[in-house]
Amino acid sequence: MKDKSTLPSRKLTITLKTVFGLEEAVVQELEELGFSGMTVANRAVYLKGDWEDVYKLNLHCRCVISVLVKIAEFELRNEDDLYRQCMRIDWPSIFSVDKTFAVKGAVFSDMFNHTQFPYLLVKDAIADTFRKQFNERPDVNIKTPQVMFDLYIRDRKATISVNTSGVPLFQRGYRETAGEAPLNEVVAAGLVRLSGWDRKSTFMDPFCGSGTLLIEAAFLATGIPSNIERQHYAFKNLSNFDSEVWEKMLNDARKRVTELPCEIIGSDISDEMILKTRRNLRALPFGRFVKTAVLPFQEVKAPEEKGVLISNPPYGIRMGEEIEEMYEEFGSWMKHEMKGFNCWVLSSSEEGFKSIGLKPDKKIKVFNGELECSFRKYSIYDGSKKVHKSNSTDVELLIK
Repeated sequence: MKDKSTLPSRKLTITLKTVFGLEEAVVQELEELGFSGMTVANRAVYLKGDWEDVYKLNLHCRCVISVLVKIAEFELRNEDDLYRQCMRIDWPSIFSVDKTFAVKGAVFSDMFNHTQFPYLLVKDAIADTFRKQFNERPDVNIKTPQVMFDLYIRDRKATISVNTSGVPLFQRGYRETAGEAPLNEVVAAGLVRLSGWDRKSTFMDPFCGSGTLLIEAAFLATGIPSNIERQHYAFKNLSNFDSEVWEKMLNDARKRVTELPCEIIGSDISDEMILKTRRNLRALPFGRFVKTAVLPFQEVKAPEEKGVLISNPPYGIRMGEEIEEMYEEFGSWMKHEMKGFNCWVLSSSEEGFKSIGLKPDKKIKVFNGELECSFRKYSIYDGSKKVHKSNSTDVELLIK
Protein backbone atom coordinates (compact mmCIF):
# COMPACT_ATOMS: atom_id res chain seq x y z
CA MET A 1 0.00 0.00 0.00
CA LYS A 2 1.33 3.39 -0.92
CA ASP A 3 0.90 6.40 1.30
CA LYS A 4 -1.15 9.11 -0.32
CA SER A 5 0.83 12.27 -0.93
CA THR A 6 -2.20 14.52 -0.67
CA LEU A 7 -5.25 14.41 1.53
CA PRO A 8 -8.54 13.33 -0.09
CA SER A 9 -10.78 16.24 -1.01
CA ARG A 10 -14.15 14.56 -0.40
CA LYS A 11 -16.16 15.78 2.56
CA LEU A 12 -16.00 13.57 5.62
CA THR A 13 -18.56 13.25 8.38
CA ILE A 14 -16.63 14.22 11.50
CA THR A 15 -17.89 13.55 15.01
CA LEU A 16 -16.45 15.48 17.93
CA LYS A 17 -17.11 13.56 21.11
CA THR A 18 -17.42 15.66 24.24
CA VAL A 19 -18.94 15.50 27.71
CA PHE A 20 -22.66 16.01 28.20
CA GLY A 21 -23.42 19.71 28.47
CA LEU A 22 -20.29 21.00 26.72
CA GLU A 23 -21.77 20.69 23.25
CA GLU A 24 -22.37 24.44 22.91
CA ALA A 25 -18.87 25.14 24.19
CA VAL A 26 -17.55 22.95 21.39
CA VAL A 27 -19.68 24.86 18.86
CA GLN A 28 -18.18 28.12 20.14
CA GLU A 29 -14.70 26.67 19.67
CA LEU A 30 -15.51 25.54 16.15
CA GLU A 31 -16.88 28.94 15.20
CA GLU A 32 -13.68 30.57 16.49
CA LEU A 33 -11.70 28.11 14.34
CA GLY A 34 -13.71 29.13 11.26
CA PHE A 35 -16.06 26.16 10.99
CA SER A 36 -19.79 26.40 10.28
CA GLY A 37 -22.79 24.18 9.66
CA MET A 38 -22.41 22.13 12.85
CA THR A 39 -25.09 19.77 14.14
CA VAL A 40 -25.37 19.33 17.91
CA ALA A 41 -26.25 15.96 19.43
CA ASN A 42 -25.99 14.34 22.84
CA ARG A 43 -22.33 14.45 23.90
CA ALA A 44 -21.30 15.11 20.30
CA VAL A 45 -21.09 17.73 17.59
CA TYR A 46 -21.11 16.78 13.89
CA LEU A 47 -19.65 18.65 10.95
CA LYS A 48 -18.37 18.11 7.44
CA GLY A 49 -14.72 18.54 6.58
CA ASP A 50 -11.59 17.00 5.09
CA TRP A 51 -8.56 15.31 6.58
CA GLU A 52 -6.74 18.60 7.06
CA ASP A 53 -9.70 19.68 9.20
CA VAL A 54 -9.31 16.47 11.20
CA TYR A 55 -5.71 17.41 12.01
CA LYS A 56 -6.78 20.95 12.92
CA LEU A 57 -9.56 19.76 15.23
CA ASN A 58 -7.27 17.38 17.08
CA LEU A 59 -4.71 20.09 17.63
CA HIS A 60 -6.90 23.07 18.46
CA CYS A 61 -10.08 21.83 20.20
CA ARG A 62 -9.90 22.17 23.99
CA CYS A 63 -13.33 20.83 25.01
CA VAL A 64 -13.30 17.69 22.85
CA ILE A 65 -12.48 14.15 23.98
CA SER A 66 -11.92 12.60 20.55
CA VAL A 67 -12.32 13.25 16.83
CA LEU A 68 -14.02 10.48 14.83
CA VAL A 69 -14.31 10.09 11.06
CA LYS A 70 -17.23 7.99 9.81
CA ILE A 71 -16.29 5.02 7.63
CA ALA A 72 -19.65 3.34 7.14
CA GLU A 73 -23.25 3.43 8.26
CA PHE A 74 -25.87 0.74 7.66
CA GLU A 75 -29.03 -0.93 8.92
CA LEU A 76 -28.89 -4.36 10.53
CA ARG A 77 -31.50 -7.07 9.97
CA ASN A 78 -29.78 -9.51 12.34
CA GLU A 79 -26.47 -9.87 14.13
CA ASP A 80 -24.85 -11.69 11.17
CA ASP A 81 -25.46 -8.57 9.08
CA LEU A 82 -22.79 -6.72 11.03
CA TYR A 83 -20.05 -9.10 9.90
CA ARG A 84 -21.29 -9.14 6.29
CA GLN A 85 -21.46 -5.36 6.08
CA CYS A 86 -18.00 -4.99 7.62
CA MET A 87 -16.55 -7.42 5.05
CA ARG A 88 -17.56 -4.89 2.40
CA ILE A 89 -15.32 -2.18 3.91
CA ASP A 90 -11.87 -1.70 2.38
CA TRP A 91 -9.94 -1.91 5.65
CA PRO A 92 -6.47 -2.16 4.02
CA SER A 93 -7.01 1.27 2.47
CA ILE A 94 -7.33 2.69 6.00
CA PHE A 95 -4.31 1.15 7.72
CA SER A 96 -1.52 -1.31 7.03
CA VAL A 97 -1.14 -4.84 8.29
CA ASP A 98 1.82 -3.95 10.51
CA LYS A 99 -0.32 -1.66 12.71
CA THR A 100 -2.15 -2.89 15.80
CA PHE A 101 -5.84 -2.13 16.14
CA ALA A 102 -8.82 -2.31 18.50
CA VAL A 103 -12.58 -1.90 18.24
CA LYS A 104 -14.44 -0.03 20.98
CA GLY A 105 -17.63 1.98 21.26
CA ALA A 106 -21.20 1.67 22.55
CA VAL A 107 -24.03 -0.74 21.74
CA PHE A 108 -27.67 0.01 22.56
CA SER A 109 -29.60 -2.79 20.89
CA ASP A 110 -31.50 -5.90 21.95
CA MET A 111 -30.32 -7.61 18.76
CA PHE A 112 -27.16 -8.77 20.54
CA ASN A 113 -27.30 -10.99 23.62
CA HIS A 114 -23.77 -10.08 24.66
CA THR A 115 -22.58 -6.46 24.45
CA GLN A 116 -19.01 -7.48 23.52
CA PHE A 117 -20.08 -9.70 20.62
CA PRO A 118 -20.52 -6.84 18.07
CA TYR A 119 -16.94 -5.72 18.64
CA LEU A 120 -15.75 -9.28 18.07
CA LEU A 121 -17.65 -9.42 14.77
CA VAL A 122 -16.03 -6.21 13.51
CA LYS A 123 -12.60 -7.39 14.65
CA ASP A 124 -13.07 -10.68 12.80
CA ALA A 125 -14.18 -8.90 9.64
CA ILE A 126 -11.08 -6.68 9.71
CA ALA A 127 -8.77 -9.66 10.29
CA ASP A 128 -10.46 -11.77 7.59
CA THR A 129 -10.28 -8.96 5.03
CA PHE A 130 -6.52 -8.62 5.52
CA ARG A 131 -6.02 -12.39 5.51
CA LYS A 132 -7.83 -12.73 2.17
CA GLN A 133 -5.77 -9.99 0.54
CA PHE A 134 -2.35 -10.48 2.11
CA ASN A 135 -2.47 -13.90 3.77
CA GLU A 136 -1.69 -12.22 7.08
CA ARG A 137 -3.63 -10.11 9.56
CA PRO A 138 -2.90 -7.16 11.86
CA ASP A 139 -2.61 -7.80 15.58
CA VAL A 140 -5.20 -6.67 18.09
CA ASN A 141 -4.00 -4.51 20.98
CA ILE A 142 -6.78 -3.57 23.37
CA LYS A 143 -4.72 -1.36 25.70
CA THR A 144 -2.55 0.66 23.32
CA PRO A 145 -3.75 0.18 19.73
CA GLN A 146 -2.14 2.18 16.97
CA VAL A 147 -5.47 2.35 15.12
CA MET A 148 -8.80 2.50 16.97
CA PHE A 149 -12.23 1.97 15.48
CA ASP A 150 -15.44 3.17 17.09
CA LEU A 151 -18.59 1.06 16.74
CA TYR A 152 -21.90 2.68 17.67
CA ILE A 153 -25.13 0.71 17.43
CA ARG A 154 -28.50 2.20 18.28
CA ASP A 155 -31.32 -0.32 17.80
CA ARG A 156 -30.71 -1.53 14.23
CA LYS A 157 -28.50 1.27 12.96
CA ALA A 158 -24.73 0.77 13.04
CA THR A 159 -22.07 3.43 12.52
CA ILE A 160 -18.37 2.63 12.23
CA SER A 161 -15.80 5.39 12.57
CA VAL A 162 -12.06 5.63 12.94
CA ASN A 163 -10.92 7.40 16.09
CA THR A 164 -8.27 9.79 14.79
CA SER A 165 -7.25 10.95 18.26
CA GLY A 166 -6.42 7.63 19.87
CA VAL A 167 -6.10 8.14 23.61
CA PRO A 168 -8.50 10.87 24.83
CA LEU A 169 -7.53 14.44 24.05
CA PHE A 170 -7.56 15.39 27.71
CA GLN A 171 -4.20 13.64 27.81
CA ARG A 172 -2.53 16.85 26.69
CA GLY A 173 1.05 15.81 27.33
CA TYR A 174 1.95 18.76 29.56
CA ARG A 175 1.13 17.33 32.99
CA GLU A 176 4.32 16.15 34.71
CA THR A 177 2.69 15.59 38.06
CA ALA A 178 -0.78 15.75 39.63
CA GLY A 179 -2.61 15.51 42.92
CA GLU A 180 -4.85 12.69 44.07
CA ALA A 181 -7.92 13.77 42.07
CA PRO A 182 -6.92 16.33 39.44
CA LEU A 183 -9.48 17.90 37.17
CA ASN A 184 -9.71 16.31 33.74
CA GLU A 185 -8.14 18.83 31.35
CA VAL A 186 -11.18 18.87 29.04
CA VAL A 187 -13.44 19.50 32.04
CA ALA A 188 -11.15 22.30 33.22
CA ALA A 189 -11.17 23.90 29.78
CA GLY A 190 -14.95 23.57 29.72
CA LEU A 191 -15.35 25.24 33.11
CA VAL A 192 -13.15 28.14 31.99
CA ARG A 193 -15.28 28.63 28.89
CA LEU A 194 -18.56 28.22 30.81
CA SER A 195 -17.50 30.99 33.17
CA GLY A 196 -17.66 33.54 30.35
CA TRP A 197 -14.14 34.78 31.14
CA ASP A 198 -13.08 37.38 28.56
CA ARG A 199 -9.43 36.19 28.47
CA LYS A 200 -8.24 39.74 29.20
CA SER A 201 -9.21 40.33 32.82
CA THR A 202 -7.63 38.67 35.85
CA PHE A 203 -8.04 34.93 36.34
CA MET A 204 -7.62 33.50 39.85
CA ASP A 205 -7.71 30.09 41.55
CA PRO A 206 -7.00 30.08 45.33
CA PHE A 207 -7.22 26.24 45.49
CA CYS A 208 -5.12 25.60 42.39
CA GLY A 209 -3.87 22.09 43.24
CA SER A 210 -1.57 20.96 40.43
CA GLY A 211 -2.59 23.94 38.27
CA THR A 212 -4.92 22.49 35.62
CA LEU A 213 -7.37 25.42 35.65
CA LEU A 214 -4.52 27.93 35.53
CA ILE A 215 -2.88 26.14 32.62
CA GLU A 216 -6.07 25.78 30.58
CA ALA A 217 -6.88 29.45 31.21
CA ALA A 218 -3.40 30.45 30.02
CA PHE A 219 -3.69 28.32 26.89
CA LEU A 220 -7.02 29.97 26.08
CA ALA A 221 -5.77 33.50 26.77
CA THR A 222 -2.61 33.13 24.68
CA GLY A 223 -4.19 31.24 21.81
CA ILE A 224 -1.64 28.45 22.09
CA PRO A 225 -3.29 25.07 21.41
CA SER A 226 -3.83 23.08 24.60
CA ASN A 227 -2.54 19.98 22.76
CA ILE A 228 0.67 21.62 21.54
CA GLU A 229 2.76 19.36 23.82
CA ARG A 230 0.92 16.17 22.86
CA GLN A 231 2.98 13.78 20.74
CA HIS A 232 0.60 10.92 19.92
CA TYR A 233 -2.34 11.12 17.55
CA ALA A 234 -3.83 8.00 16.01
CA PHE A 235 -4.22 9.67 12.61
CA LYS A 236 -0.44 9.39 12.23
CA ASN A 237 -0.90 5.62 11.90
CA LEU A 238 -3.43 5.81 9.06
CA SER A 239 -2.38 5.06 5.48
CA ASN A 240 -3.32 8.53 4.25
CA PHE A 241 -1.35 10.44 6.89
CA ASP A 242 0.25 13.48 5.28
CA SER A 243 3.23 14.46 7.40
CA GLU A 244 3.91 17.62 5.38
CA VAL A 245 0.42 19.01 6.02
CA TRP A 246 0.68 18.12 9.71
CA GLU A 247 4.15 19.60 10.17
CA LYS A 248 3.08 22.83 8.48
CA MET A 249 0.07 23.02 10.78
CA LEU A 250 2.27 22.53 13.83
CA ASN A 251 4.74 25.12 12.60
CA ASP A 252 1.95 27.64 11.97
CA ALA A 253 0.42 27.13 15.43
CA ARG A 254 1.23 29.72 18.04
CA LYS A 255 3.86 28.38 20.43
CA ARG A 256 5.52 31.33 22.12
CA VAL A 257 4.46 34.43 24.00
CA THR A 258 6.47 37.25 25.53
CA GLU A 259 3.75 38.07 28.05
CA LEU A 260 0.23 37.17 29.08
CA PRO A 261 -2.69 39.41 28.03
CA CYS A 262 -3.89 39.29 31.64
CA GLU A 263 -2.91 38.24 35.13
CA ILE A 264 -3.29 34.55 35.94
CA ILE A 265 -2.83 33.90 39.63
CA GLY A 266 -2.90 30.63 41.54
CA SER A 267 -2.37 29.73 45.17
CA ASP A 268 -2.77 26.78 47.48
CA ILE A 269 -2.20 26.12 51.15
CA SER A 270 -0.09 23.09 50.25
CA ASP A 271 3.52 23.74 49.31
CA GLU A 272 3.58 20.26 47.74
CA MET A 273 0.73 21.19 45.36
CA ILE A 274 2.33 24.51 44.41
CA LEU A 275 5.53 22.62 43.65
CA LYS A 276 3.52 20.35 41.33
CA THR A 277 1.90 23.37 39.70
CA ARG A 278 5.28 24.95 39.06
CA ARG A 279 6.65 21.70 37.64
CA ASN A 280 3.71 21.52 35.24
CA LEU A 281 4.16 25.16 34.27
CA ARG A 282 7.91 25.23 33.81
CA ALA A 283 7.97 23.52 30.39
CA LEU A 284 5.11 25.61 29.00
CA PRO A 285 5.79 28.77 26.99
CA PHE A 286 3.75 30.94 29.36
CA GLY A 287 4.81 29.20 32.54
CA ARG A 288 7.01 31.95 33.90
CA PHE A 289 4.19 34.50 33.61
CA VAL A 290 1.66 32.60 35.73
CA LYS A 291 1.90 33.75 39.33
CA THR A 292 1.78 31.11 42.06
CA ALA A 293 2.14 31.25 45.83
CA VAL A 294 1.84 29.02 48.89
CA LEU A 295 -0.96 30.77 50.74
CA PRO A 296 -4.21 29.88 52.48
CA PHE A 297 -7.08 31.58 50.67
CA GLN A 298 -7.66 33.81 53.73
CA GLU A 299 -4.33 35.54 52.98
CA VAL A 300 -4.86 36.01 49.25
CA LYS A 301 -5.46 39.63 48.26
CA ALA A 302 -7.46 40.55 45.18
CA PRO A 303 -5.54 42.46 42.51
CA GLU A 304 -6.71 45.87 41.36
CA GLU A 305 -7.71 44.49 37.96
CA LYS A 306 -10.96 42.58 38.47
CA GLY A 307 -11.97 39.44 36.65
CA VAL A 308 -12.96 35.83 37.24
CA LEU A 309 -12.22 33.37 40.01
CA ILE A 310 -12.70 29.64 39.38
CA SER A 311 -11.95 27.25 42.17
CA ASN A 312 -12.27 23.59 43.01
CA PRO A 313 -11.94 23.54 46.82
CA PRO A 314 -11.86 20.38 48.94
CA TYR A 315 -15.22 18.63 49.06
CA GLY A 316 -15.00 17.41 52.63
CA ILE A 317 -14.65 13.73 51.84
CA ARG A 318 -11.80 13.44 54.33
CA MET A 319 -12.25 16.65 56.29
CA GLY A 320 -15.34 15.71 58.27
CA GLU A 321 -16.91 18.57 60.19
CA GLU A 322 -14.19 21.02 59.16
CA ILE A 323 -15.73 21.44 55.72
CA GLU A 324 -18.58 23.71 56.79
CA GLU A 325 -16.25 26.00 58.69
CA MET A 326 -13.87 26.23 55.72
CA TYR A 327 -16.68 27.06 53.28
CA GLU A 328 -18.08 29.66 55.67
CA GLU A 329 -14.68 31.34 55.78
CA PHE A 330 -14.37 31.01 52.00
CA GLY A 331 -17.73 32.74 51.50
CA SER A 332 -16.79 35.53 53.88
CA TRP A 333 -13.44 35.96 52.12
CA MET A 334 -15.08 36.19 48.69
CA LYS A 335 -17.67 38.64 50.01
CA HIS A 336 -15.11 41.03 51.49
CA GLU A 337 -11.99 40.47 49.36
CA MET A 338 -13.25 39.64 45.87
CA LYS A 339 -15.51 42.62 45.18
CA GLY A 340 -15.92 43.13 41.46
CA PHE A 341 -15.15 39.49 40.65
CA ASN A 342 -17.35 36.75 39.24
CA CYS A 343 -16.52 33.81 41.49
CA TRP A 344 -17.21 30.26 40.36
CA VAL A 345 -16.99 27.34 42.79
CA LEU A 346 -17.04 23.63 41.94
CA SER A 347 -17.95 21.29 44.78
CA SER A 348 -19.94 18.18 45.68
CA SER A 349 -20.70 19.42 49.19
CA GLU A 350 -24.22 20.85 49.50
CA GLU A 351 -23.54 21.61 53.15
CA GLY A 352 -20.44 23.46 52.05
CA PHE A 353 -22.41 25.56 49.59
CA LYS A 354 -24.97 26.37 52.28
CA SER A 355 -22.13 27.49 54.54
CA ILE A 356 -20.78 29.91 51.91
CA GLY A 357 -23.65 32.22 52.83
CA LEU A 358 -23.94 33.82 49.39
CA LYS A 359 -26.72 33.43 46.87
CA PRO A 360 -25.50 32.07 43.54
CA ASP A 361 -26.88 33.56 40.36
CA LYS A 362 -26.14 30.43 38.35
CA LYS A 363 -25.91 26.72 39.16
CA ILE A 364 -24.56 24.13 36.76
CA LYS A 365 -24.75 20.46 37.65
CA VAL A 366 -21.47 18.71 36.85
CA PHE A 367 -19.61 15.50 37.54
CA ASN A 368 -15.97 15.65 38.60
CA GLY A 369 -14.98 12.08 37.89
CA GLU A 370 -17.65 9.98 39.61
CA LEU A 371 -18.64 12.71 42.06
CA GLU A 372 -21.78 14.68 41.34
CA CYS A 373 -20.94 18.34 41.80
CA SER A 374 -22.35 21.80 41.27
CA PHE A 375 -20.58 24.65 39.50
CA ARG A 376 -21.95 27.87 40.98
CA LYS A 377 -21.43 31.51 40.12
CA TYR A 378 -21.31 34.22 42.75
CA SER A 379 -21.19 37.79 41.47
CA ILE A 380 -19.47 39.81 44.18
CA TYR A 381 -20.61 43.41 43.93
CA ASP A 382 -19.13 46.49 45.55
CA GLY A 383 -20.99 47.05 48.78
CA SER A 384 -21.97 43.85 50.56
CA LYS A 385 -25.49 45.13 51.26
CA LYS A 386 -26.20 45.95 47.65
CA VAL A 387 -28.99 43.94 46.14
CA HIS A 388 -28.49 42.99 42.50
CA LYS A 389 -31.36 41.30 40.76
CA SER A 390 -30.38 38.93 38.02
CA ASN A 391 -31.91 36.02 36.23
CA SER A 392 -30.88 33.10 38.39
CA THR A 393 -30.58 29.95 36.33
CA ASP A 394 -30.17 26.31 37.18
CA VAL A 395 -28.48 24.45 34.35
CA GLU A 396 -27.90 20.70 34.36
CA LEU A 397 -24.52 19.67 33.01
CA LEU A 398 -23.16 16.16 33.39
CA ILE A 399 -19.42 15.82 33.00
CA LYS A 400 -17.82 12.43 33.23
